Amino acid sequence: MENFSVETEYISLPHSATPRAQRTKVSWRGRPITVLAQGEFRAYLFPVWTPQGVAVTDESPRDHPHHNSITVGSDHVNCHFPPLLPEMTTLTEYGNYNLYVNDTFQGRTPGRVLATSTESTEVAEDHLRVVQSLYWQGPIEWAAPNRRNLAEETRVIDIYPGETANIIDIRSKLVPTEWELSIGPTRHAYFTIRLSEGLREIDGGKSSDSEGRDGAAQISGKKADWIDGSGPGPHGKWAGIAAFKFASSGDVPWHIFDWGTINLNPIYEDTWHLKFGGEINNGIRIVVHDGDAEEAGVADIYEASRSALLG
Repeated sequence: MENFSVETEYISLPHSATPRAQRTKVSWRGRPITVLAQGEFRAYLFPVWTPQGVAVTDESPRDHPHHNSITVGSDHVNCHFPPLLPEMTTLTEYGNYNLYVNDTFQGRTPGRVLATSTESTEVAEDHLRVVQSLYWQGPIEWAAPNRRNLAEETRVIDIYPGETANIIDIRSKLVPTEWELSIGPTRHAYFTIRLSEGLREIDGGKSSDSEGRDGAAQISGKKADWIDGSGPGPHGKWAGIAAFKFASSGDVPWHIFDWGTINLNPIYEDTWHLKFGGEINNGIRIVVHDGDAEEAGVADIYEASRSALLG
């Protein structure tokens, strides 16, 4: 590649020691953009940097350690198991899992989202496309000592560096493997963004949206073209993140909280039924910017993004 670099980090560990995470750093002309990280429970982006080098997300906050910066998942995944011995019974059984929280949540055992391959292509001098293949896996359990692969996800990440903002598109396609699934309803899904300290309202940051509303209490649960969280990041540099919806995610409300979480969740009240031959597609555009929403020109960036968001 001439303009982008994609480098996997290899750490020299003592003999027989096994790393529990993997990191692949993406830079543009020597400027860091983000890192593709694989943790114990999920694949995510951390950090994400503004053009001036301000990191604006948190990887594992003490209050919600599963809020891994920018990630994808759901805490309500039901796997429909057909009869193992159909000559004896027509009973359909259900596996109830969560692929969001690191612990058992409301009776649902934690699984994991595991990236199995990552391929990168420099599409243009200011456009990198990263395609990840991932498994949504159930837990280690009786009759599944190596976990079940419940679903396959293809995550396409398009990166566009800029002068005042770096744009990161995440489009996620989910298909079933051996079993039909139902996902949701849940308040915990599908795209989660966790803002770093300083950008949260409780730290002095501010939340805003395209409708002129300010503050999480006024914005959360409402529909808007875009939503933004910004504040004084490291060294007092004001920075933030705006998020736009792709049309595939539907006309759903945003959720934002003063402790620093932004969610785009198409299954807040609905259930996806993922049958064989079917797929689920969702997308979000993330604008990682210096300054607040007005200084970064978030409204103008949205207007310029309209046609792309319909794709």
